[in-house]
Amino acid sequence: MTHKLSLDGRSLNLPDLAPVIRGETVELSVTEAARDAVRAARNLVDQHVESGNAVYGLTTGFGKLKNVAIERGDLAQLQENLIVSHCCGVGDDMPVNEVRTAQVLRLNGLVRGNSGIRVELVDRLLEFFNRGFVPRVPQQGSVGASGDLAPLAHMTASYMGHGGATLEGQAMTAREALEKMGVPPVELAAKEGLALINGTEISKGVSLGVILRAANLSRAADIIVALSIEALKGSRLPFQQRLAELKGHPGHFRTASNVTALLANSGVIESHAGCDRVQDPYSLRCAPQVHGAYKSALAHVCEIFSTEINGVTDNPVLFPDTGDVVSAGLFHGAPVSMVMDYLGLAMCSIANISERRTEQLVNPDLSGMPAFLTNRPGLNSGMMIAQVAAAALASENKVYAHPASVDTIPTSANQEDHVPMAATAARKARTICDNTERVLAIEYLCAAQAREFNLDARGGDGAEAAHKLMRTRVEPLEEDRYLADDIEAARQLIVSGDLVRAVEEVVGPLES
Repeated sequence: MTHKLSLDGRSLNLPDLAPVIRGETVELSVTEAARDAVRAARNLVDQHVESGNAVYGLTTGFGKLKNVAIERGDLAQLQENLIVSHCCGVGDDMPVNEVRTAQVLRLNGLVRGNSGIRVELVDRLLEFFNRGFVPRVPQQGSVGASGDLAPLAHMTASYMGHGGATLEGQAMTAREALEKMGVPPVELAAKEGLALINGTEISKGVSLGVILRAANLSRAADIIVALSIEALKGSRLPFQQRLAELKGHPGHFRTASNVTALLANSGVIESHAGCDRVQDPYSLRCAPQVHGAYKSALAHVCEIFSTEINGVTDNPVLFPDTGDVVSAGLFHGAPVSMVMDYLGLAMCSIANISERRTEQLVNPDLSGMPAFLTNRPGLNSGMMIAQVAAAALASENKVYAHPASVDTIPTSANQEDHVPMAATAARKARTICDNTERVLAIEYLCAAQAREFNLDARGGDGAEAAHKLMRTRVEPLEEDRYLADDIEAARQLIVSGDLVRAVEEVVGPLES
């Protein structure tokens, strides 16, 4: 299936981008109104070039060299020099889907009509995307001010035939890719190089992938805690709506509503209604508070990005209606870095509380089940080291939780004297998300194994569906075996969305 997406610089949203982020086939176009806006801005650039006015980035050098006038005959060379000199990215390459997302975002920002590029360049960028040309972009080297200069320079340089690219899934040099496409390298005109690299699209491309995963993770965490509650013979009373109303937080309400639906018709819970346990441990009964706070954080992050996706990040900014060209700082990535630090912190809490539930499951003094969920403890270690792995990941997250947004380091001879580290915040959040998905996978694996000890009672509608799905991929643990494969199988059920889909088929849509 091919998804069609028309850009106008104003109305792009996360659902629009989801197919790109997931690696599905997307065909881009640009609205006629946006094309008109691009032409108007380009006319303003041409006017300043013709008049010889000193305008930053159009007829001058960049950064500290802003006062150096450039001869008209050298303006195209200025743009090429800008791109190749800024190709200083290092480290591993960005995943292809993140680069594809950044390609869409940058094009969306350019067609708003405040950047001054030619319509011809818009068409070339559309062709590159639609034909599966993906630039090779190193992950590291951006401080997030003046935008993601180094990585966006690598993206642009690839269009010009420098560096590497992937064409329809095959890695090669950018020059080879252009030859296979039968198109010449891009030649930039005045302002265009600057327009292509002044943006936060790399930071946003990474971030949006994390946000999409974080929404899935939110629902998966509620499903897994429901399964753990049943495995540990916990109570559903803390999930009552009247308690959610007393607390007052929308995220709390959504978690409580999800878990109540997941535990509907639970024979397991009914079987111990008269037990003498007064209270469950915090990791069970405080799930509405912790998972709910995560949901609220995610909602705030999504709100910020719903605006940021369509925000202009160029410099200088052109106003064709008035003829003004204004140097400002719209490229500064603080809105991205602050909320991605926040989302990273929120995911850390999900991993922390999940690991504590895993401890409840494997510890016989807490669970009342065989030690480490094996029928022959001693001869078998069961899930002992699975919990250790979860603990290691949860603790590693705490290192990555240090906020990037509070850091800054002056660059460009102190012209760029405050920077937000937006790309770093996004990549940290991605790593925390990786770890948190694995921590939840371990809890899911252990909760499903623990249910094997009380299968005489039927589980709640959603919890039962989660348990049955696990058993399509992972057999019950009868004796010790190579567990890394089981953990990965559980992780795949989460990250693929299969867990959420299977459960929602039974209980209806869950809220993230």
